[in-house]
Amino acid sequence: MYSPHTAPTAFGRSGAPHVRMYQNVGVETGVVDASPHKLVALLFDGFFEALGRARAAMAAGDTETKGREIGRAARIVEEGLKAGLDLRAGGTLANDLAALYAYVGLRLTQANLRNDSALLDECQRLVQPLRDAWRSIAPQADGPRG
Repeated sequence: MYSPHTAPTAFGRSGAPHVRMYQNVGVETGVVDASPHKLVALLFDGFFEALGRARAAMAAGDTETKGREIGRAARIVEEGLKAGLDLRAGGTLANDLAALYAYVGLRLTQANLRNDSALLDECQRLVQPLRDAWRSIAPQADGPRG
């Protein structure tokens, strides 16, 4: 369904600059050989891992780790998920996702400033359906390998 070099139109191209983008936001395992679909899945996984560590650090009163992990989650959203959107070719879907990612970024910043785990929960609830939908199209997106 997708060529090995092109992600769905809402997500832009997946060439070498995008691989560096994924590595830059701290999602490194399996990036070099990953399909465009897998790269986005890795970003979602990294986002949820960062939220979990931020939530644990918040509960433990570890301000440094909390800030670092919320920052990582925000970078994944901004520099990975949102930056990978192709707003022209992706149409309404890409624009709606960009708005959602901007909102999630704002809420992550507020969670950090307010030390509010409920805001982390909100971010998780907003992104979880996207992650689930993305996972559900994996067989079609990756297609047969040859």
